[in-house]
Amino acid sequence: MSDEGAGENDIAIVGMALRVPGSNSPNEFWDNLRNGRESIVDYDDETILASGESKEALRNSAYVKRGAALRDMKLFDRDFFGFSPKEAAILDPQHRHFMELCWEALEDAGHTPKRFDGQIGLFGGCGMGSYFYFNVCSNQDLVDSVGMFLLRHTGNDKDFLATRASYVLDLKGPSINVQTACSTSLVATHLACQSLLTGECDMALAGGVTILFPTEAGYVFKDGEVLSPDGHCRAFDDRAQGTVLSSGGGMVALRRLEDALEDGDPIYAVIKGSAVNNDGGQKVGYLAPSVDGQAAAMTEAYSLADIDPATIGMIECHGTGTYMGDPIEVAALTQAFRSGESEGAQKNQFCRIGSVKTNIGHLDTAAGVVGLIKASLSLWNREIPASLNYERPNSEIGFENTPFVVNDKLHDWQRGAFARRAAVNSLGVGGTNAHLILEELAEDLIPEKAAATREAKQVLLQISAKGNKSLDGACQRLAQHLEANPDQDLQDVAYSLRTGREEFGRRRVLVATGREEAIELLEGLDPRRVFTHTASESKPGIVFMFSGGGSQYAQMGMDLYENEPIFREQIDRGLNLFLERTGEDIRPFLLCTEEEREHADGQLKEVGRALPSIFIYEYAMVKLWESKGIVPELLVGHSLGENVAACVSGVISYEDCLDWVALRGKLTAKTVEGRMIAVSLPADELTPYFRDGCGLAAINAPGLCVASGGVAEIDALEKRLEEAEIDFQTVPIDRAAHSSLFDPILDEFRAFISNVDLKPPSIPIVSNRTGQLMTDEEAMDPEYWTQHLRRHVRFAECVETILATPGRVLLEVGPGQALCSFVRQQSVGGAGAPNIIPSFRHKADKATDMTFFLSSLGRLWASGVEVDLEEAFEPDARRRVRLPTYAWDHQSFFIDRVEATGVRQESNLPEYVEDVADWGFAPTWHPAAVDPRRLDTP
Repeated sequence: MSDEGAGENDIAIVGMALRVPGSNSPNEFWDNLRNGRESIVDYDDETILASGESKEALRNSAYVKRGAALRDMKLFDRDFFGFSPKEAAILDPQHRHFMELCWEALEDAGHTPKRFDGQIGLFGGCGMGSYFYFNVCSNQDLVDSVGMFLLRHTGNDKDFLATRASYVLDLKGPSINVQTACSTSLVATHLACQSLLTGECDMALAGGVTILFPTEAGYVFKDGEVLSPDGHCRAFDDRAQGTVLSSGGGMVALRRLEDALEDGDPIYAVIKGSAVNNDGGQKVGYLAPSVDGQAAAMTEAYSLADIDPATIGMIECHGTGTYMGDPIEVAALTQAFRSGESEGAQKNQFCRIGSVKTNIGHLDTAAGVVGLIKASLSLWNREIPASLNYERPNSEIGFENTPFVVNDKLHDWQRGAFARRAAVNSLGVGGTNAHLILEELAEDLIPEKAAATREAKQVLLQISAKGNKSLDGACQRLAQHLEANPDQDLQDVAYSLRTGREEFGRRRVLVATGREEAIELLEGLDPRRVFTHTASESKPGIVFMFSGGGSQYAQMGMDLYENEPIFREQIDRGLNLFLERTGEDIRPFLLCTEEEREHADGQLKEVGRALPSIFIYEYAMVKLWESKGIVPELLVGHSLGENVAACVSGVISYEDCLDWVALRGKLTAKTVEGRMIAVSLPADELTPYFRDGCGLAAINAPGLCVASGGVAEIDALEKRLEEAEIDFQTVPIDRAAHSSLFDPILDEFRAFISNVDLKPPSIPIVSNRTGQLMTDEEAMDPEYWTQHLRRHVRFAECVETILATPGRVLLEVGPGQALCSFVRQQSVGGAGAPNIIPSFRHKADKATDMTFFLSSLGRLWASGVEVDLEEAFEPDARRRVRLPTYAWDHQSFFIDRVEATGVRQESNLPEYVEDVADWGFAPTWHPAAVDPRRLDTP
């Protein structure tokens, strides 16, 4: 018999999704099960009539006003799947829910189609297309305008359920519709397991869905049918008289156990074996079940699984609650168990049985997979939920002489001498039986949880969706999940989001140090800590923007220096080289203590220290970004920042550039004292206010310029601006950069740069002097750089050149954030405004440097940039955990039933449906550009 461990034919259940009466998720379903909630409810007359039932039916004394409808049956996220409103309204709700269940199961498994390296198969079935017959076909205008062929083939017929979902989700494994009546979805699971074992696919989805019409309506009880006279399913009880038909569906994601273990998939349960057969003709009638047929399927399943029935502690039965059907099923189970050779299989009442139909009714084609989900959750949670409505045993069964006892109370499932095991039984009208054996994952195969003492660190959470509503919903659901699962480590959550979710266009990132902070940020969405971007549809180019003078501050990047080796190495290189070449040590002012910060800030304002500091830190940040896979396609700097861009592009060597900026600082300090002010005016409107001794230093944005000049001249300019009620702000620099006051130092600067070996740029640079791409001749011309020091900065024109190519991401690489502000002013309100991201926190920002940098890294990902985040996860923090599935942006799409009157009906399609002209069927995110068959084709 089978020992615990991974067998070569074992199949892991790695994901599941479920929508049944009373619950829309496995967690909600389990909560209902363990608390013994019955989701078959009473309906009042108003509800039943509104659902489409006739008043005549309600007058029937045999009418039972109870049912088990599916919550949110009419809702669908059409945008996610690329459907137009009209297509969505026509699409059978069974197909809609089936597609969404497929996606939820894939996300629960952590393997979405684009991120899974292998073929994904799909096996499933649905109930009769009653929506098509009663709602769609009753609308004659719709039938005439579209045609019966397309109405049937594009989203209503059973035959197109699996293939339609495979097309929309881009699944390339086997796609097979299964139809065996009530055993459909468990047969689909059996076929999916076989497909995995033969190598036809690497992961498989299996399940089914049935939605009945009218919804929220009762039924007429008739003797001889399987429906209950009182609207309760009483499986195995002496009062059993039938079941209640209900709506819902379920889906499981399956992989070979060895593959799931290798990838670290969380595993609900392990399928040890399964079997399918048919009763044949040797039974009372076509509709009747068979003891021998069921027993044969069970015995074959136990043999294939190499499992002794005596080791099975739970069986989820078909359990329709009919007085003769339940005894036949128990008799078949007894026959199969007694065929076991062990003494244990001959014992009585050691195995607990039950039926989920007592909770939610009979789901027809979806019944088997929902039973499978119940059994899997029982193994996962180590509890067996009660089978409801059970008071005394069906007298035809004789439980005392069988291995079984009805589990009528929540049972704490203790482990015995062997692994916890369960079986699921399903049978369909017409005789197709399916039986499946489950086992809990062996203890030695369960990945260890994160140590409770793991050191807290900054954790980047990445969330994406197709629209803002879904994105907001995802944040709220993740917050609720973290609240409800305090044992999940935040680093494991981040890793699971990173590796197990599709990367959609609307993206949101945040950095948190612990679970409580993450919940607060997810719920509050503080825009200073939580960032939302739209990813470029194509791979975006990155522009590095280098800040200029005045952006430095004490302790800038201190946290990065302590935690990022590459950054620290580059900072040490620059500071040591500066000390070696100038004899001045500026390390104490940059890497100072908190007590020394105010004094250090004052020392760094001295231009001879400020400029080299900015160069050293910006170059170090470039190397840090490169280590994360971030490489620019274009460079731009502001004043001194263009010198840094020249070094990064290879125009000048690192050593020569450090000497260059040091000389620039030294020469600037030799100029007479001056002033600079930022003025909220365009250049042509500011110029008339100038007098001798002051002029234009920079055009930073179309409506923002900088004036520079002597102290008295700028003071006088300020008075003129005040009189004209024009806003301005002092720039905290005591020199008049880019003004005539720099003329005396130009010769010495020119002499230095003339002796430097200048080369053509290896990365294009946008020139401050022209606003256009710098030519090779300009880059290698000493006079260009001399005049660069003297002439005004045309940064607004630089931005105009950059924005001429849409889809770029602009990254400010420096201690300032002024350039981000300038670009926002120029791009606000424009079509295709770029994502603009700073690298360093503002000096007043309370976030740590590491938190800010990791947020910026995440924002690049959110902008569509390919980012290497592997280093963000420590080796012991790479565990996959289960997370909430997609937050759908649901809308109602429903064609009301039109009563037949013999008179042509006016169209009752919703107005939003009538207004839609485009009937294209290619989903917007599908690899196929155009569906070859469109509904508007003549």
